[in-house]
Amino acid sequence: MTSHPAAGGGSAPALGPIAYFSPEFAIDQALPIYSGGLGVLAGDHLKTAADMDIPLVGVGLLYRGGAFRQELDAVGRQREHAADFHPSRAGLTRTAARIEIPLPNGVLLHAQVWCAAVGAVPLYLLDSDVPENAQAERDITDRLYGGDNEHRLRQELLLGIGGVKALAALGIAPAVFHSNEGHAGFMGIERMRGLIEGGVDAATALAAVRASTVFTTHTPVPAGIDRFALALVRSYFEDGVETGLSVDAVVALGADPDDPDTFDMAALGIRLAGRVNGVSRLHGDVSRALFARYFDGLEPADVPIGHITNGVHPQTWVGAPMQALLAGAIGEAWATAPGAWSAARSIAPLALWQARSAQRRSMLAAIAGRGAGGRPVNLDPDALTIGFARRVPTYKRLTMMLHERERLVALVNDADRPVQIVVAGKAHPRDLDGKRLLATFGAFAASPEVAGRIVLLSDYDMHLGAALTQGADVWLNTPLRPHEACGTSGMKAALNGGLNLSILDGWWDELYDGENGWAIPSADGSLTADERDAWEADALLTLLEDAVVPLFYERAAGVPSAWLEKVTTALVTIGPAVLGARMLRDYTNDLYLPAAADGRRQLDGVPVV
Repeated sequence: MTSHPAAGGGSAPALGPIAYFSPEFAIDQALPIYSGGLGVLAGDHLKTAADMDIPLVGVGLLYRGGAFRQELDAVGRQREHAADFHPSRAGLTRTAARIEIPLPNGVLLHAQVWCAAVGAVPLYLLDSDVPENAQAERDITDRLYGGDNEHRLRQELLLGIGGVKALAALGIAPAVFHSNEGHAGFMGIERMRGLIEGGVDAATALAAVRASTVFTTHTPVPAGIDRFALALVRSYFEDGVETGLSVDAVVALGADPDDPDTFDMAALGIRLAGRVNGVSRLHGDVSRALFARYFDGLEPADVPIGHITNGVHPQTWVGAPMQALLAGAIGEAWATAPGAWSAARSIAPLALWQARSAQRRSMLAAIAGRGAGGRPVNLDPDALTIGFARRVPTYKRLTMMLHERERLVALVNDADRPVQIVVAGKAHPRDLDGKRLLATFGAFAASPEVAGRIVLLSDYDMHLGAALTQGADVWLNTPLRPHEACGTSGMKAALNGGLNLSILDGWWDELYDGENGWAIPSADGSLTADERDAWEADALLTLLEDAVVPLFYERAAGVPSAWLEKVTTALVTIGPAVLGARMLRDYTNDLYLPAAADGRRQLDGVPVV
C-alpha cells in the first residue's frame, strides 16, 4: 500500500499496516464471534478499511463455542445455547503461524492462527484448541466473554500478548496498533518486551509503544471496564508471562488510583496509548470525566481524550430498495461519498415511499417465524412500525415504555392509526437484571390486549438486527443519558429511511437538529430512577401521540408527504455523518497518520516489534 484516502480527497503519505485488536468481530452470521455493538463496530471498521484500501489487519480470538444462541419462551424468559460453529464452515484458513505464552506453574500456552478474509483486509484469529495444550488451556478460546475472572484474564493475555506474537510470526510489522476497548491492553506489554529484549531501556520502550498506539474506549460507566484482582495479575507475571519489566512496573501500568487491590484494563490501555478517543462527542465528554483520575489530577476538560463518532458499513446494513434509490440519486459511490448526500433531496417522494414500504414488508417476512416461544408474528404491512433492538442491560431501559401501560395499549390499538412495536434483544447470560427486563416485556407482549401489535422476537443476531433497521419506520432508543456511548443501530435505521425517536444520547446528541427525527426529553437528576423512567415514558408517549403518529398517517396526496420530507431531511443531514468511510477518514487523518509518524520518530534506529 502506498497511499490511502484522505479527508479532503486525493491521497496522503504512505501508511504502514494498522493492527486493529478487538475481542469480538461481527463480519457475518456464519462467524459467530461477536456479542453486540462492540463487535459490530469492529466488523464495520474492517469492511470499510477494505473498501477504502486502508492497510488494516484485524486481530482477535476464535471462540470455538462462538457467542451464545438465544431462545426465548412465550413470555420472554431467556435460555442460552452454544453456537454451532466450525472454522472450516465459516471459510477460515489456517495459517502456519504458531505462538507460545509462558503461564504460571511451568505451563506453556500454545495457539494456532486462522485467517478470515474481509475483502482485502485479513482478520487473524488466535485459537488455543490445539493438541499441545492441556484441556484447561484448550478451553481458553471456548466462548466469548465466558468463564470466571481468571478465564477472562487468560483470554486477554492471549489476545494482547498472543496477538502481537502472531503478527510477528506472520511477518507483519504494524506502524500503528489500535486497541478497540481495553481487552487487548496487554499488547503494549508484549511490544515493550520485544524492544527491551532488543536492547532498549524500559523508558524508551514505553515512549515508543505509546507513540504508535491508539486506544478507543466504548464504555461510559466504570462497570463496563474489565478489572482483575491485583493479586491474580501479579501471580501471572511473577511466575509465567515474560515482559522484560519488573512485576511492580507491569502492575503500575494498570493500577487504579482509587482501588489499590485492582488491576484496571482501561487504565492499562490509556497509559500505553499516545492517543485515546471516545466514540461520540458526548461520550468524549463522559470519558474525560470518567478517566480524569488516571491523569494526575487534571480537570476533566484538560484530559487528553478526544472523540471520533462511530460510523457503519452501509453496504452491510442498507436494504436493496434504499441502496438502489441512494445510488441513483447520489451516485455509485454513495456509501463512501459524504460530500454528495445533498443529492438525496432529488429522490421522488413516491419512490421513497415505495422503497420504505417494500423494506417494511421484507422485514415482516424475515421475522415471521422468530416470535418468542415460537409464537407466529402476524403484523400489519401498512401500519406504523417502531423498532427497538439491542443488548438488554438495565441502562437501555427496554421496559421504560411500559410505565403507562393503558396509554400504550390504546396507542397501538387505534383502529384508524394503528401502531406496532417490534422488539429484539439479548441479555448477557449472567445479567439477571437484563433477563428480568426481557421477561417483563415478554409477558406484556404475550398479553391478549396487544396481540398483533407488540411482539418480542427470539434469537437476536446480526441478520435480525439488519432486518429490523431496514424495515422499521421509527427507531426507538431510550437509554439513561449519558450511558449510551454511541448506539449505531439508529444510524443504520437512518440510512434506511427510518426516523429516530431517541433520548439525546450517544450519536443522536450531536446529529439531531430538530427536523431530522424526534428527541425524547431527559429528566433532571433530582428524580429517583423510577420517577425518571416515568417522566421520560410520559414524554415518549406524548411525542408518539401528538407528533409521530399523526405525521405518518397524514396522507393528503396518497403518500405521507410531510413524513417523507422529514425522512429526506434525515438522509441529507445524518447520512454522510454516519458512513463508515467518514469514520475511517477521521481515524486515518486524526490518529493513524500522526501515530505512525510519531512511532517512526521514536523508533528511529530501534528494532520494531
